[in-house]
Amino acid sequence: MSEGQNYQQRLNEGRTKFQSVYNKAFWRELLSQLTGRHQDLLNFDEIRSRLHLHEEHYEGVRDVPLEQIAGSVGRYKDFTATFLPRKSGMKERWSRVYALANSLEGPPPIELYKVGDVYFVRDGNHRVSVARQLRAKTIQAHVIEMPTTIPLRPGMSHRELEAAEAYANFLDETGLSRAVPEHESIELTEPSRYHELMGHIFLHERVMEPLEGHALTTEEATADWYYTMYKPAIALIRKYDVLSLAKGKHDARTEGDLFLWLMNNLLDLRHQYGDDAPVKSISGALKTYLEEEHVRVPEALESEGDQSLLLTRSQALKAVRAKRQPRPPEPEDRSETDALIT
Repeated sequence: MSEGQNYQQRLNEGRTKFQSVYNKAFWRELLSQLTGRHQDLLNFDEIRSRLHLHEEHYEGVRDVPLEQIAGSVGRYKDFTATFLPRKSGMKERWSRVYALANSLEGPPPIELYKVGDVYFVRDGNHRVSVARQLRAKTIQAHVIEMPTTIPLRPGMSHRELEAAEAYANFLDETGLSRAVPEHESIELTEPSRYHELMGHIFLHERVMEPLEGHALTTEEATADWYYTMYKPAIALIRKYDVLSLAKGKHDARTEGDLFLWLMNNLLDLRHQYGDDAPVKSISGALKTYLEEEHVRVPEALESEGDQSLLLTRSQALKAVRAKRQPRPPEPEDRSETDALIT
């Protein structure tokens, strides 16, 4: 049989296969409408805008897992989330790609953008669709990475994407990526709580300025907050495996969620009791958290000696004045907001 006859045979086989996968796409679309679980690819332009992506660099040619390709640059509506073709007019092109994929020559590498753990097709949507139907595990691709510290993975829900966008806004407002390029991602399950976390940083800035003796930039305050507040708290959470100890008490609680709980608990006590607050350290707040969750407190946590202290802004001002000129203590202004410093 000549090569031309072989190609024609593969092309006809591709046409038959296309009709099968197109019908499969139709029924899955119908089912998704009934269940409310949409089968859409991620829109690259939307993700790039949401996550404030700007930089990109070429990573070379590599084998990419097909399961991690979950979006498209311009054709996200033409295929389902598993790259089943949605339009009958795609039949001839899809069939030609199928014939080429089954030839000795094979198709050329596709082009992908990589964001987090997700790949977006820049060129080669039909090749991805055919490769999946041929049960391939990987596909060869030119990869352009758009760096981000924002967690992005295939199969994220709409709520999770909203949280990713809120985190991108948080990074932009606080300058955390610029101030601490090596920072760990801070995940919160409730998108609106990134504003609350931002408030802790701005509060930290207000408290630190009189201690430093000059105005701080937002990035300086963010870096100081990250190294002196956030990292030590997360270190203690991990040291005592607190999330695992309280597993099942709360759905999908993250380290960031627990960090906010600890801060808010300490601030509430400080507002209520002033200098006589029964808990003034991160370890003490962790102990309170476990007790409220009816979880046994590790013995070592009981004697943890972290030195986190709760101060008001007025107390910080008094500390600065005391260094300059000793004087009798002034009455504490309880109207001032509180913050944690170490």
